[in-house]
Amino acid sequence: MTDQALPAGPRPRFRLSLGPAITTHPFIGIFAVLLGAVISTLTSRITAFGLADIRGAIGAGYDEGAWITTAYTVAQMLVAPGAAFLGVVFGPRRVLLVSSATYGLAVLALPLTGSLPGVLTCQVLAGLSSGTFIPLTIGFIVRNLPPQFLVYGLAIYAMNVELSLNVSASIEGWVSENLSWQWIFWDTALLAPLMWLCVWFGMPAERTRTDLLKSGDWWGIAYASVGFALVYAALDQGNRLDWLNSGLITGLLLAGGLLVAAFVVQEMTCDNPWINFRALIQGNILLLCLLLVMVRLVMLSTAYIIPQYLITVHNFRGLEVGDTLLLIALPQLLLAPVVGTLLRYADPRVVMAVGFAAVGMACFLASHLTADWVGETFLPSQMLQAFGQSFALTSLVFFNVKNLNQTHILTLGALLQTSRLLGGELGAAFIQTFVRVREQFHSFTLGMNIENGDPATVQRLAGTAARVVARSVGHEEAADRAAALLAATVRSQSYVLAYIDGFVVIGWFIIGGLLLIALLRPAPGS
Repeated sequence: MTDQALPAGPRPRFRLSLGPAITTHPFIGIFAVLLGAVISTLTSRITAFGLADIRGAIGAGYDEGAWITTAYTVAQMLVAPGAAFLGVVFGPRRVLLVSSATYGLAVLALPLTGSLPGVLTCQVLAGLSSGTFIPLTIGFIVRNLPPQFLVYGLAIYAMNVELSLNVSASIEGWVSENLSWQWIFWDTALLAPLMWLCVWFGMPAERTRTDLLKSGDWWGIAYASVGFALVYAALDQGNRLDWLNSGLITGLLLAGGLLVAAFVVQEMTCDNPWINFRALIQGNILLLCLLLVMVRLVMLSTAYIIPQYLITVHNFRGLEVGDTLLLIALPQLLLAPVVGTLLRYADPRVVMAVGFAAVGMACFLASHLTADWVGETFLPSQMLQAFGQSFALTSLVFFNVKNLNQTHILTLGALLQTSRLLGGELGAAFIQTFVRVREQFHSFTLGMNIENGDPATVQRLAGTAARVVARSVGHEEAADRAAALLAATVRSQSYVLAYIDGFVVIGWFIIGGLLLIALLRPAPGS
């Protein structure tokens, strides 16, 4: 991407820039950064699925143990805005060598601490180090792959992010069935040395630019880092603490919002800003970041609904849940080269719209959910969603790259990481709260229709009691068990209806995304 390829007039002016740096072993380096993207996503997802085992192993309660996953992802958000600056000052190779080694040691030591403070400390270290992986991934792909292979590198990057998002349940389920809880962390720790070696041999050593330490927009980076991290922490814990009814959540949102506002003011008034917002608003980048937030919101929402449905309604174990999520993950292996080839000839906006439309149709198809659905029943909707997510995410990242000069690509990585984390957490927080509220509504509504003494209710309870009386101590216990089973049926059906509502509302989010795509202008030259 050359300066001549960019349109005349204002454009995003990112202070952090880095010229081309070509490695003699580009594909080893590409494997290194893609491995980092997998590690970053896998760690958070596997930890979330195995959180109950971790809490039990270290003797942590539900409330205090909930901060185990939050510590990791908040640390990732904290370092995301500054990752590009570190890459420019010290070079991506040096940053990734230090961060991959730090990550490996932190995750290796984490299970050995045996206490909540030790686990939280190691999670923060792991998050700070792995938080640099994805921001530096896009930059290395763009600066080192030949132009004809660039789109394939981006397609593989998108595939890796989605693959690691959806295989994590299978990995955690297999670990819990066959190994000890420590391997929830040690499995990704084994990948860290491989990543370090690939960075060492596959990425070029670049000169340091320590002079930038004096002229860097430190206030802008600090405001963004701390502000977004506080907002992220509030979103992650909001559903558990009942949002604004909690003083902690209110304080986090207030402090984070003020710091984000200070960040915007700093960038608008600073002589040498990290991001020139005036130019940013005039281009496609702002819309593309909003679309990335929306894609991640949808991906994390559906990745939450299906496992929760299988667990709450059918009592599936982790390994069984993972088998269903693989219906999304495995097609990515075949779709990545197809999408890459298509983007070489087609308008990325059209491919993006096709992907969004496919995801929307998958959500509306899944909204026909009933309590009889099991893993295989999701196959049509999940295959359609796999197709759509692959098209949407790959074309979105590719169109982002086409809208920036190559020398600014590292800052794009920081923007993508911030949007990715924030969008994912917005999706998870929204859908968890939405499903909880809708389940309460449906439970109340269904309960209103079950009246004590009603002939249908009496007949149902009598029939159930007759079936369980042989395994009960007397008719009184059989009657109590019949009432409990009826209550469980109401609760199960309430969750089914709530998950249906979840799929429908995500489908409407997709329609909003299609409207945003319609506002995108053509990208500058190749």
